[in-house]
Parts: sequence; C-alpha cells; structure tokens
Amino acid sequence: MAQQERAIRTRKVVLDAAGAVFAEQGYSATTIAEILKRAGVTKGALYFHFPSKQDLARGVIEQAVTEPPREEELILQSFVDMGLELAYRLPREPVLRGAARLAADQGAPDFFGTPWPQWAYRGEQLLNKAKAQGEVLPHVDAAVTSRLLVGSFTGLQLVAQSEAGAESFQELVSRLYDHVLPAVALPGVLMQLDTSVERGALLAERKPHKQEAMS
Repeated sequence: MAQQERAIRTRKVVLDAAGAVFAEQGYSATTIAEILKRAGVTKGALYFHFPSKQDLARGVIEQAVTEPPREEELILQSFVDMGLELAYRLPREPVLRGAARLAADQGAPDFFGTPWPQWAYRGEQLLNKAKAQGEVLPHVDAAVTSRLLVGSFTGLQLVAQSEAGAESFQELVSRLYDHVLPAVALPGVLMQLDTSVERGALLAERKPHKQEAMS
C-alpha cells in the first residue's frame, strides 16, 4: 500500500511539473529534462509512468478533464458556472494550465483543440435544458452560442497571459458573461444570474477535487 501511495504521489508530481512546463513553453519547446528538473524525480520514476513526452502531454490532458459544477435551480447559472469556476482554477492548477496551453498549441496537432468539443457539447446541453425550462430567449441557438463562448474563453485566456498588469483572467471572463448573457437570457432570469469574479472561488471551494478537474 505504501508503495502504491508513493507511486500515486510521484505521478501527480510529474504531471504537475509537466503541466507547468507545457503551460510556459508549449509542446515543441518542452523537454523531458526540464520536466525532470521541475519535478525533482529520477528519470526512471518518470519513465515508469510516462514513456515519452507525448505520453506526458496525453496524461496532462486526461488529468485535466473536469466535472462541471453542480446543477443549480436556474440551469443558465450552471452554464455560467462552468466558465467562472474554470477561470478561477486555471491560474492556480498547473495541470489545467498545461492542458489549456496544449489545446491552443497548433504546433501540437495531436492535442490541439482536444477538450473543446466536449466542453461545447456540455454547454449546448445546458442551454437546451435552460431553454426548455423557459430561461433562454427563443431565438438562441444553443450549439452556436456554446461554441462561441468556448472560443471566446480560450481567446481571453491568451489575452490575459499577454497583458501583464491588466485585468485578470477571472475579471475578463466575468465581463464576457456580462456582455453575452443579455442576448441569451430572458430579462427576469438575467437579473438573477451571478457572474461575479468571487463566484468562481466559491464554486471551486464547494467540492473537493484533485488536480483533475474546461469543459
């Protein structure tokens, strides 16, 4: 049991280190040597879990698959919560940062865009459910709206990374929802939605999660 627990800890340390390095350097520029240095483990320990850099990247992507926040009475709030929670967690969790960088890295075709369809589909499901519940304006196309939000979220992440000292990523995502939701939600529902920066932290603290946890 102790050996198994040690192996689990080692795997997590390696994935955290790989996530951090992928996030900083992208796939092509990342080396196993840099990940080993960051993780502080032996080459044998790393290769026991991940035989190649490609396996490491795949491990980061798989570990970063996140469960959506719990469903609220207002389904449209649940749709918003997916983005708010992720915006809070991304700067704080290296595996998530690494997965996000890999997903946006056109130099890594095996991983480029990997989580986006799943995230967009989950958003589409929530929007359709919210529409059936009478929360969404009749003209709203759930699939198109969800894809636009996923694309905007990804773009804002890159903007936030490039603008040191500007608004935080969480603030940008909060403003994104403030701008988009009036074209999506019925007025009475819109008044009840919480798009605040603070909500992301509350959502993340509400449930215990591992580094596993877009879209």
